[in-house]
Amino acid sequence: MTGATGAVGGRVAARLAEAGLAQRLVVRDPRRAPLLPKAEVAEASYADAAAMRRALEGVGAFFMVSGAEDRDRLGQHKAAVDAAVEAGVERIVYLSFVAAAPETTFTFGRDHYHTEVHIRASGLGFAFLRDNWYQDMLPLMAGPDGVIRGPAGVGRVGAVSRDDVADAAAAVLLGGAEHDGRTYDVTGPEAITLHEAAEELTRATGRPVTYHAETVEEAYSSRSGYGAPDWMVEGWVTSYAAMADGDLDVVSDAVRDLTGHAPATFAEFLSRHPESYRHLAEQG
Repeated sequence: MTGATGAVGGRVAARLAEAGLAQRLVVRDPRRAPLLPKAEVAEASYADAAAMRRALEGVGAFFMVSGAEDRDRLGQHKAAVDAAVEAGVERIVYLSFVAAAPETTFTFGRDHYHTEVHIRASGLGFAFLRDNWYQDMLPLMAGPDGVIRGPAGVGRVGAVSRDDVADAAAAVLLGGAEHDGRTYDVTGPEAITLHEAAEELTRATGRPVTYHAETVEEAYSSRSGYGAPDWMVEGWVTSYAAMADGDLDVVSDAVRDLTGHAPATFAEFLSRHPESYRHLAEQG
């Protein structure tokens, strides 16, 4: 599996270790790899096809976490899938994104769609976990002044916690081939607006948190000074625009069906994870 040093992949690796599953953690920096029972570590990155092929030799299932945003992320994803085929992997479980489509509003979501297409064409068994926006990210969208700014309008998002995504991914990996050919929209139990997210943050932090609906033009202007490349700024802005367009207004029963428990609401997430909004509470 990849992503073991990250927020989702690390959770999945821990759950598989708890279940007694042997796994190989493919990481760019072995020093950061978690120490888990029955886990070995291999050093590789999606950009190094030869290293990925070596890392995947003898592996039955490959849990593929999408790579970090990069201008050539799709090319790196394709190389990793090809390496899996060459290494003799039997199936890929890919962590994708809800509403992945060739012309989806969220530009980074297009990479996910084309990665799915490449996986389907590989001939391997596959399952896609299309997770919605992470609840964990919602508190970070508020600035030091307690204002969430973005061109999301009154659009809704079926945000899901990383814990619930990890539970669902572990269930699919442990379930094996019974999930082959399936695509799961992994979401929270409700779709909320950013106004409603701000209200929940206000209750949790004890300070006013609000949402300001920018225009698309205002969003590009407000982010233009960050020094990020144009394609990255476009990804940031279109993540909000996808909410406005209704692309993220998706709620499913996948978490409950796969794990046997209900996904957390945003209010429940905040109650369980006060560290997620500590930066807001401290600034209030």
